[in-house]
Amino acid sequence: MTQQAESRLHAGAPGDESKAATAVAGTTPDQTAGLPKGATPAVTRAVVRGTGHYLPERVVSNDEFAARLDTSNEWIVSRSGIERRHFAAEGEATSHMATKAARAALDKAGLGAESLDAIIVATSTPDLTFPSVATMVQAELGMKQGFAFDVQAVCAGFIYALAQAHALIMAGTARRIMVIGAETFSRILDHDDRATAVLFGDGAGAVILEAQPGTGTNADRGILSVDLNADGSQKDILYVDGGVATTGTAGCLRMQGKEVFRHAVEKLARTAHTAIARAGLVAAQVDWVVPHQANLRIIRATAQKLGLPMDRVITTVADHGNTSAASIPLALSVADAQGRFEPGQVIVVEAIGGGLAWGAVVLRW
Repeated sequence: MTQQAESRLHAGAPGDESKAATAVAGTTPDQTAGLPKGATPAVTRAVVRGTGHYLPERVVSNDEFAARLDTSNEWIVSRSGIERRHFAAEGEATSHMATKAARAALDKAGLGAESLDAIIVATSTPDLTFPSVATMVQAELGMKQGFAFDVQAVCAGFIYALAQAHALIMAGTARRIMVIGAETFSRILDHDDRATAVLFGDGAGAVILEAQPGTGTNADRGILSVDLNADGSQKDILYVDGGVATTGTAGCLRMQGKEVFRHAVEKLARTAHTAIARAGLVAAQVDWVVPHQANLRIIRATAQKLGLPMDRVITTVADHGNTSAASIPLALSVADAQGRFEPGQVIVVEAIGGGLAWGAVVLRW
């Protein structure tokens, strides 16, 4: 950190050098307790405080599709690894699922909604064109303070939302942020298209990020690095054929599966490698990969490119299908509830979605 940048991070009244030495962006003197005695925090880290998730009650098996489409359980499993998925009930919307996931995360963290500074929801399937799902969740939680907004980057949405939350915490704009991925993709599927109808599901996952002081090394807990990318020239390989400004309808999802697969494996491996290197780590130091749960073949191929065994990869795709922006926070919450993560472990989350948009985040649990 340069002297000029360090001076921007410190604050204090004139002549109060001792206070200025510890009042680092997003930290206060009583929040340095986790550091070695006498140490001054060099940076603020966005640390995971709690996780939660929600899945609709209705479980849709592969056999339900096989009964009306030219497909079978064996065909679906062999090509995607998906065995079942959840569909939202009639009248159940994205905001409802997001709120339930948020409440679960608050309960897990032992926090109340009044302690949050912001809510960010990643979704491509909002209840309404506006207002945002995030403001609906804010209202349902009874949260009167702070700010709330949505992020739309399709399946990469949660990665982009994490990056936004990380930046806001690092800047000192917010200290505690609820980041949610929530989708009702069942409402934008062509249920007669066996190539896409069998792949997607509904659900929501939530992660609470909290500002905590760090030393500025990759031994810190919290988000260590972010890598974001997009290539709008590939928009036609994965898109929805409707929209407010074009058809006036929600439309249905359309996908060129082989092209998406090819881009996904290459780009996911590259963004993960970039984020790992940016954190000053190597792949061998990664304890867990929590990928976007799109397709088990993509997950396996990406893990192979990273040189990581599948027993270090969290997979929930068999039970959830592809829940788009919800898939990573769902997988994080499920694995957390199972006690699979230990403090200090390095976790890589990565995703790619329509746009194309893709990215990765490296964090220490």
